[in-house]
Amino acid sequence: MRSSMHRGIEPGYPKLIQTPARYDFEYEEDEEDESGDVDIENKYYNAKQMKLLDPEDAVIEFLGIPPLEQEKGEWGFKGLKQAIKLEVKLGKYDQAADHFAELLTYVKSAVTRNYSEKSINNMLDYIEKRADGPEASKSLEKFYSLTLQSFQSTNNERLWLKTNIKLLKLLLDRKEYSLVSKKLKELHKACQRPDGTDDPSKGTYSLEIYALEIQMLAETKHNKQLKALYQRALKVKSAVPHPRIMGIIRECGGKMHMGEENWKEAQSDFFESFRNYDEAGSLQRIQVLKYLLLTTMLMKSNINPFDSQETKPYRSDPRISAMTELVDAYQRDDVHAYEKVLQTHQDILDDPFIAENIDEVTRNMRTKGVLKLIAPYTRMKLSWVAKQLKVALPEVQDILGFLIVDGKINGTINQQEEILEINSDADAERTEAMSSLSNSIQELFTAVFKDGDGFRATNVNTPFEQSMDFQGLSMGRNLGLRGTGQQRAKKGKGQAAMWA
Repeated sequence: MRSSMHRGIEPGYPKLIQTPARYDFEYEEDEEDESGDVDIENKYYNAKQMKLLDPEDAVIEFLGIPPLEQEKGEWGFKGLKQAIKLEVKLGKYDQAADHFAELLTYVKSAVTRNYSEKSINNMLDYIEKRADGPEASKSLEKFYSLTLQSFQSTNNERLWLKTNIKLLKLLLDRKEYSLVSKKLKELHKACQRPDGTDDPSKGTYSLEIYALEIQMLAETKHNKQLKALYQRALKVKSAVPHPRIMGIIRECGGKMHMGEENWKEAQSDFFESFRNYDEAGSLQRIQVLKYLLLTTMLMKSNINPFDSQETKPYRSDPRISAMTELVDAYQRDDVHAYEKVLQTHQDILDDPFIAENIDEVTRNMRTKGVLKLIAPYTRMKLSWVAKQLKVALPEVQDILGFLIVDGKINGTINQQEEILEINSDADAERTEAMSSLSNSIQELFTAVFKDGDGFRATNVNTPFEQSMDFQGLSMGRNLGLRGTGQQRAKKGKGQAAMWA
């Protein structure tokens, strides 16, 4: 019986020892002492508590964890991760890169493939967000290169693609277009089948690569290639893209349509871009919303862009208040309010795209202002128009010249005296109206007295009676002239007989 009890005993569990007096429990010790792991774990969490108060000492603590492990393990991997993040935060990019190279040696055996891939990708995202300045940008490129070298040997194509896309974005931000073009060819090939067609299983990566290429073409003004690639990207159906990617594609599409002065399509694309950026939580949604307001003015639309459910929450957002005031002044045809907003909020023009297209809006606004101002007048000095609108005299001449050529103003400009003279059509229109009225009366008279029955009674048909009717009419006209004679005839008998 005693042997059967001992047969099922495992290390670390109590062994029952029978004695004549009592039962005692004796614990067996494990072959491996776990106290070392406990010390490492405690050191890790102590270092985490030091991060906020003393980050430099925390880095030393984290870097002290890997040497404590007999073999590379998870705690050493975690310690290096935390140390690298703190070094990036402290601006120690070279040290962070060296420790990152050490971290990559853990991915082959110390941690699982999925955990290492997720950790490295998150690490690169963290570094990318905090890479500010030329030194940080150069260091970020080193991080990408180290990652590509490491995961190319492990045949991890997914992380290789993600890292290459990040590197491509970095090169695009630097505007190194030749390197971008070279990298694009490499990535397009990686996302294609052997026959050259797009691989549906890599549709998400393909769409992200398209988005970056579209950005490059938009920046370099290659509109013909941009339009073809834009249409191609919209036809990709095998991917479930991140909303931010679709936001980029739609934003570039809107800018492309703006270049073609296709305001309606531009407005549609900017709205879709805003909706996608908003869904992704990207701050770029504010800038694209400004573009949407810009197209509203270029379309000369009176529809409030904040009527839609997506844009309504941003109506009172202080970041777009200047553009909102601009649209309001434009839709009210208030040129003075429009000019005041532009003068007060010079930061509107900080965006190159808005600065490039706002001139068209301003021109439209001033044109409407000129038409409204000169409407009551037929002759005025150009200097007066310029003063009223607070616009330079040459621009007033240019606007009036355009309106005359376009047929919106019937007038001439006296260049010598700088006077605008409007050719009034009021007298001609009045004469034409009177002539038309006279013709209508003549036609009515003809219809009544010549072609019609006139005032004739229906039972009178003889020519003699007709002549008597006309004679009576004639006598009635003369009686009006002989009223005094008729009164005298009533007093005289002989004369009364003659009038009878």
